[in-house]
Amino acid sequence: MAGKGAAPGTAVLLVTANVGSLFDDPENLQKNWLREFYQVVHTHKPHFMALHCQEFGGKNYEASMSHVDKFVKELLSSDAMKEYNRARVYLDENFKSQEHFTALGSFYFLHESLKNIYQFDFKAKKYKKVTGKEIYSDTLESTPMLEKEKFPQDYFPECKWSRKGFVRTRWCVADCAFDLVNIHLFHDASNLVAWETSPSVYSGIRHKALGYVLDRIIDQRFENVSYFVFGDFNFRLDSKSVVETLCTKATMQTVRAADTNEVVKLIFRESDNDRKVMLQLEKKLFDYFNQEVFRDNNGTALLEFDKELSVFKDRLYELDISFPPSYPYSEDAGQGRRYMNTRCPAWCDRVLMSPSARELILKQRTDPGEPAWCPALDIALLSLPDLLLTLWSWLCAVARLPVLNTCGVLGARPQREQGPRGQRRDKCGLQGKHPR
Repeated sequence: MAGKGAAPGTAVLLVTANVGSLFDDPENLQKNWLREFYQVVHTHKPHFMALHCQEFGGKNYEASMSHVDKFVKELLSSDAMKEYNRARVYLDENFKSQEHFTALGSFYFLHESLKNIYQFDFKAKKYKKVTGKEIYSDTLESTPMLEKEKFPQDYFPECKWSRKGFVRTRWCVADCAFDLVNIHLFHDASNLVAWETSPSVYSGIRHKALGYVLDRIIDQRFENVSYFVFGDFNFRLDSKSVVETLCTKATMQTVRAADTNEVVKLIFRESDNDRKVMLQLEKKLFDYFNQEVFRDNNGTALLEFDKELSVFKDRLYELDISFPPSYPYSEDAGQGRRYMNTRCPAWCDRVLMSPSARELILKQRTDPGEPAWCPALDIALLSLPDLLLTLWSWLCAVARLPVLNTCGVLGARPQREQGPRGQRRDKCGLQGKHPR
């Protein structure tokens, strides 16, 4: 059942979007993106909405500051968002700090009909009622309403100035307490290096970073609650296995640099058929002759190569993937359904959840009610009671129809679980300190 002060059917929408490209071409990409985003809001009409952005401000943050301010002002003051009278915005704008800068932006919107919503203060260790609209930027490290960390440089020494890290907030909605974690993990720096081993060296780097985040979420500093981790995980398909499968009957030609003898290109040709080129692989080139294989049946045949989450099979869950690989879509607004030939398409953008969060969703999915399908967006909307949780993964930064990757229901008040030293958690849970 819904908690005190919250009407049954409190809808929660979680959105993740790598928005780096929006600030490179704000006049076109940003306008199109916002139009699509507002349509999502109009369609789902959430009461509580979280928008997690990565690469906020683009590649050159200092040059994009004016575009950043305009984007935030538009989101907070647009007619489409006028019914959201409370908001919290956390922007990592401290781009001059190599030690701390993550380029993460986290937006949280609360509908005017939603009563008694609380956010956790990590320093005071208590919940505070959310009122008004507030924007926090610059040095987020001193903001008590969140936890923010950039991954240590030695996690990814190949990149001189990585901006990868995470931001965590905690909320209490309808007597349900949960953490929302905005995350950006390390990318594949070279297709050639990724192809060398299975799993790739980059997969191991992401594994280490994600494990660090999960350990921080469940350590003993605070009570454990259900959590959702959504952002750009940069999960990639197992490159070596994919290439071997796509080019089973091909022969490989190796091209080396004349001065260093380093491998700079791999060319895979059909054994017959006039030795047609099937795949060309370079550091930042993945040019496969037939992109339809990645879109056919939503790329289902490739899911067997999506292995990176399996390492965390007892700690993280997601519902079934029912959309094509979310990266790297073309940034040309006229080619929105095509992939760029820079990387092997993969499901980089994910919405993951803790075991207890999954239980809450699956409990409601056993409801005899049937889901109502929305064919225009290729999504399933579950019209079930209590706290509806629609988990959204935005597929690209240009004007095209996004696709829901999972949907479910965050059910009635979670069961109390044992805290440290046998203490029991209250429903919004800090050892009985319920928000007032």
